[in-house]
Amino acid sequence: MTESTTPSIAPQELVQQIQQSAATLREQVRRVIVGQDTVVDELFTALFCRGHAVLVGVPGLAKTLLVSTVAQALHLEFNRIQFTPDLMPSDITGTEVIEEDRTTGRRELRFVKGPVFANTILADEINRAPPKTQAALLEAMQEHHVTVGGDRHALPQPFFVLATQNPIEQEGTYPLPEAQLDRFMFMVHVGYPNEHEEFDIVRRTTSGYETQVDQVLDGAQVMQIQKLVRDVPVADHVIRYALRLTRATRKPARGADDIRPEFMQQYLSWGAGPRASQNLILAGKARAILAGRTHVTIEDIQAVVHPVMRHRLITNFSAEADGVDSDDLIDRLLKTIDASAESNDRTQRQMDAVMK
Repeated sequence: MTESTTPSIAPQELVQQIQQSAATLREQVRRVIVGQDTVVDELFTALFCRGHAVLVGVPGLAKTLLVSTVAQALHLEFNRIQFTPDLMPSDITGTEVIEEDRTTGRRELRFVKGPVFANTILADEINRAPPKTQAALLEAMQEHHVTVGGDRHALPQPFFVLATQNPIEQEGTYPLPEAQLDRFMFMVHVGYPNEHEEFDIVRRTTSGYETQVDQVLDGAQVMQIQKLVRDVPVADHVIRYALRLTRATRKPARGADDIRPEFMQQYLSWGAGPRASQNLILAGKARAILAGRTHVTIEDIQAVVHPVMRHRLITNFSAEADGVDSDDLIDRLLKTIDASAESNDRTQRQMDAVMK
């Protein structure tokens, strides 16, 4: 589908089936994972947008178990890669080995696939690997193939990467540059469970409790949902609202007026680029489909602003000194940008069209 074509609206029955499947997926994940409902919803949203996500949380919050459970419920092949300072790109992508035919004595190169050849990849502590190894994974994420010995090898579809970062210990790490973080659709914060959830976790994990996760969807169905998400129509006023959010974080071009709110000018050194606007709309589409709707609302955009933009806003020293992080700036931005202005503008354009 080209940009100039009008997206076809999905049949309501199909959308309702997807909504029911999403509800069943959440139910299956809850059999293993206690709490973290927001995290689970954000992972499904990124997956159905063909995006990738970074999970940020301290050790012991069941990030690996969560990803493997999601892969099991979707009947997707899952691989976990533990990133370490001595990890090489070939340890991820695979390598060529010399193989000899015993009957002819002829030797030839054979490609041995690495762990990246799976549907769902957990890149554990991605910031512990050197930049060359990080770049190999990021190339696979962007291109959906790896290049070894001059030959391209396509990755299985669907392909979904979840990378984890430990926010506490940064000694001996290689933080991802902002340009590489921008390639992740979401940054998902995984927090501590509340008291009731932690009680349930301790009771389950210290007993013989076992559970079976049933398959809800398969890879082909996931790809069908991914295609359907792209076909969800979005009204112009919703797109304009997403643009107002992202453009309010950027420094103006030389000679242009600065439209950023005062707090953005004070605390932000770099704002969100066009990829943030694209991901806001895509995530809004996925959220609408998972909610059983065939259209995107401004509320859908507001619900995904934090995971889309928190890793794309680069705060300055003043923000650090005042204890202000990107989530705080997003909270203030949502209060500052008036969503009703977009609705009023849409109403006025509709009235103008009627008068003509």
